[in-house]
Amino acid sequence: MFKYCGYAGQVLEVDLTRLKAIPKPLDAVLVRGYLGGAGFCSRVLYDEIGPRTRPLGPENVLIIATGPLTGTLFPQASRHVVAAKSPLTDIWGEAHAAGHWGAELKFAGFDAIIVRGRSPKPVYLWIDDGRVEIRSARGLWGKDVYEADEMLREEVGDGWCTKMLYIGQAGENLVRFAAVMNDLDRAAARTGMGAVMGSKRLKAIAVRGSKDIPIADDRGYMELMDELRVKMLADPFTQGRADYGTPSLVELMNEIGRLPTRNYETGVFEHAEEIGGKLIRRKYLVKPRADFACLQRCGRYTCVPAGPYAYIGGSPEYETLSCVGSKCGISNVESILYAHHLCNRYGIDTCSLGGTIAWAMECYERGILTDEETGGIELKFGNHEAMVKLVGMIAFREGFGDLLAEGSYRAAQKIGRGSKKYVMAIKKQEIAGQDGRAQKSMGLGNATAARGADHLYAFPVLDEVGFEKAIKERFGARYLPEIGEKLNPRYKGLMVKECEDFAVVVESVGVCKYGTMIPPTFYYRDVLRALNATTGMGLTERELRRTGERIVNLNRMFNVRHGIRRRDDTLPERLLKEPSPEGPPKGHVVELDYMLDEYYRLRGWDPKTGLPAPKKLRALGLDFTIKHLPKRGRPSR
Repeated sequence: MFKYCGYAGQVLEVDLTRLKAIPKPLDAVLVRGYLGGAGFCSRVLYDEIGPRTRPLGPENVLIIATGPLTGTLFPQASRHVVAAKSPLTDIWGEAHAAGHWGAELKFAGFDAIIVRGRSPKPVYLWIDDGRVEIRSARGLWGKDVYEADEMLREEVGDGWCTKMLYIGQAGENLVRFAAVMNDLDRAAARTGMGAVMGSKRLKAIAVRGSKDIPIADDRGYMELMDELRVKMLADPFTQGRADYGTPSLVELMNEIGRLPTRNYETGVFEHAEEIGGKLIRRKYLVKPRADFACLQRCGRYTCVPAGPYAYIGGSPEYETLSCVGSKCGISNVESILYAHHLCNRYGIDTCSLGGTIAWAMECYERGILTDEETGGIELKFGNHEAMVKLVGMIAFREGFGDLLAEGSYRAAQKIGRGSKKYVMAIKKQEIAGQDGRAQKSMGLGNATAARGADHLYAFPVLDEVGFEKAIKERFGARYLPEIGEKLNPRYKGLMVKECEDFAVVVESVGVCKYGTMIPPTFYYRDVLRALNATTGMGLTERELRRTGERIVNLNRMFNVRHGIRRRDDTLPERLLKEPSPEGPPKGHVVELDYMLDEYYRLRGWDPKTGLPAPKKLRALGLDFTIKHLPKRGRPSR
């Protein structure tokens, strides 16, 4: 039996080249140092992936991992992580998803799946209570997610008890921002993990399990879970999330000038209320939906009953409404809902999709792209018919969609003619629905994130929600006057550093960031109590904090081996030099250098190069990475 409770105790190692799947014991030392989920992926991939690894080659390694709280009664314990070297960014690749699949994997007896090699033909994995088969996916290849789900259920003969993870045609066609989907409309969307899965010719992983998850503290566990449940239900945001989900953020972000509009020309969209949460709830909501152990139910089912954009299915989150909507100047909400539905079926990251189309629209309006190059598509801001058409063209790499399937960074490299100036990406990944000129912490968090543009790697929302108690608890009262100001760059390095460390702990234990990132809901103390009651590890808060810091530094060293330095922790010129034209941030740019200096100092990284200091790496138990620091420019301390 595995040393710690809360884990299934096994990892499934799959060699697709040889078509073999072998269960192996989970490494207790690895668990103690990295917990699971994102941390597990960080260490395994650091050991196995190098600069010469081709993201879409058979030598890339794909990991899908759960955490010790995944599948337990801890509120929001639904998450799994998908990681590999990214085909979009060529550096650290990581995506997360909720739903029910991650919990089912643990019920089937596995904490993680490590996939190596490439199958000679399309296959899928069938995992049934610890028994594993690699089956032909010949009939599934070429099918969208909804079609594959139906066919798989018929083949395994188990109705809705089996949980499915799969790629659509975008993954099969190696679209660089293809997503890995599960439970029909939950997406591990960012960094192109669907393309990695497609490159391995792995169509799906079907899982069914009935095994128990052992709990260390049988006597106190239920009492603690009841306490945390009451605390979550008392959260002032819980009812709002159940009523509106994250689409309600459209109106809020627009009010503070952070809603990216027309490729970040501004952070204010004059049609925000036409695509926001209130309208969607009133006209299109079918019902809220919950992921495993979720009390907040921010997922939704929506329906457009008639017309060219008719559908019924999962509803978009805020990021989709901003990226496919305001960022493209689109106010036709039915077209946004339908485009999101298509992205779920084809398996596409809506953030990179919207960012790439918005780039193309600005280039078209500026005369950089011509009708001949777009295939006659009039790519003007607000053209919702063009946007919807491009979703399918990108998924199938048809015509102009073949270029856009490479992402805006690579498309601009091919087009040239000054188009790179309008790429709103960081480390080759498109920024999601965040204009950093309106919230400086988001600007810094996007710049430093290990997987490229990523507001969730740090999720620095303390200055957004205005919780005075949260700021005092985490940073102390002396920072309160300035750290709570969205437009003040002071102390944002402190906020982002602390939030990155905690956020990666959240992704490593397998729970959702909603409800865990902001006191008075769950912070280190609550996560620690649940973790110890579940696993019996006996961790201290200091150890848990150090674990988060260790994982962030290991991700940084992964990227350092791939050439990432301070020069790469930057933002598009528009956010650095073009003042926001309206709203609360009018006249503001992102003072990135000022915030980076503070961030690097607190991290123990060299301020000139962005390289972690050997002293810091040794203190975190990362001695094995020091040999990968470049000799020239290596920090001395």
